[in-house]
Amino acid sequence: MLRAPWRALSLAALLLAGMVLLSTCSWQGSALGTPLYVQNVTASPQDYSGQEITVDGAYVWRPGDPTISVLAVGVSTLDNGLDAQPLGEPIWLEGFPAQLSEALHRPGDAVYGFVRVRGEFSSGGGFGPGGEYKHQLVVDQAEAIEQVVRVEQRIDDEPAPAGQVSFFDLRRNPEQYNGQTVTVRGYYFWNSVIYVLAEGVSTEEDGSSPQAIGDAIWMEGFPPDKSAELNVGPNNSYVWGPVEVTGTFQTGGGFGKDGAYQSIFLVESATPLAE
Repeated sequence: MLRAPWRALSLAALLLAGMVLLSTCSWQGSALGTPLYVQNVTASPQDYSGQEITVDGAYVWRPGDPTISVLAVGVSTLDNGLDAQPLGEPIWLEGFPAQLSEALHRPGDAVYGFVRVRGEFSSGGGFGPGGEYKHQLVVDQAEAIEQVVRVEQRIDDEPAPAGQVSFFDLRRNPEQYNGQTVTVRGYYFWNSVIYVLAEGVSTEEDGSSPQAIGDAIWMEGFPPDKSAELNVGPNNSYVWGPVEVTGTFQTGGGFGKDGAYQSIFLVESATPLAE
């Protein structure tokens, strides 16, 4: 999948807008003082090394080997919000408070968003995994500049209509339905990496950065023509929405991405449902 330039530009524009705002007011309510910007610090690191400073920028955290935990000028993502990458010359962040992640973008494989951090700055190289970063900020305090609100939509745990099986009953008693053809309702979620029938979906307020939540069953064979009747991301980067599906249910573990799913649903037909 191609990386989406507009996504990177939109975040960079937000940071630039923040610069204008911050230059004309004192950001009342912030306890972290007058900020610098990432590009100020990385352009003249010798002016700030060994000092306690406040910096505004895009926080990017990604798990993995090596992990990423940096402050950057901006961030680039795929259309579906995945694969966040820092822009420009980033500063390694040591000790960023995990609880602040709840206020930022969380598409499923990373956390990113614009923040203000205060801490001791060091320069000279050797920071982060493998010592690959030139600069480091040991964080004392941090706050979110943008507040990202996520909205959850879930199916109810209630008896299924006649002739169907409840999603929750299927999850609670999988062996009872193993190998059978059943009809069940849930939330279809696809983002080119994950294909599941889930208990629900969480999105940002505008419907972007969706991710499956709650219990999930790996799903194969969902008809592409039905996807168009659901919520579709830019450049077909994700699909999600409530559906009724009929197909063969199997359980026993080892299904889907990395073999992480206990059960699989082989779809024969699907009907999108009104939200």
